[in-house]
Amino acid sequence: MYIMVEKKKILTYEGLRQLEDELHDLKVNKRKEVAQKIKEAREQGDLSENAEYDAAKDEQRDIEARIEEIDRILRNAEVVLEDEVDVDVINIGCRVKIFDMEYDEELEYKIVGSAEANSLKGRISNESPLGMALLGKREGDVVDVETHSGTIQYKILEIQKSN
Repeated sequence: MYIMVEKKKILTYEGLRQLEDELHDLKVNKRKEVAQKIKEAREQGDLSENAEYDAAKDEQRDIEARIEEIDRILRNAEVVLEDEVDVDVINIGCRVKIFDMEYDEELEYKIVGSAEANSLKGRISNESPLGMALLGKREGDVVDVETHSGTIQYKILEIQKSN
């Protein structure tokens, strides 16, 4: 018998709160809204040609899938308390300033677990190539990151607690 063991999902406390809030909204508000849409679409008669009914059922399926996904993340969550993060070395929950030596620019990121990653908001995963290269490094270190287009070097300028 094969038992699948799910990998721990690392979350910051902020990420945990956001997922809990989203889960609450989905269960309390979104389920009611979509149930009302389905009820209204049913009242229109023939369901075989009812686009509103089909759309509402699709939305219901998406909501239930997201609830299941969040439940799974929370069940396997390991929360990093950012107040306790050691800023001598880069850890999950740190904010880091790095210097891209190729493009001659300063960048700032927060290192988070994969469930919270959003590069557009400056939140990179500990599992990303850059995140993995930075973990455990100190201010002043230079790291090489392998990308599709070759190796990029970054110099670590500053490590701070995330606020």
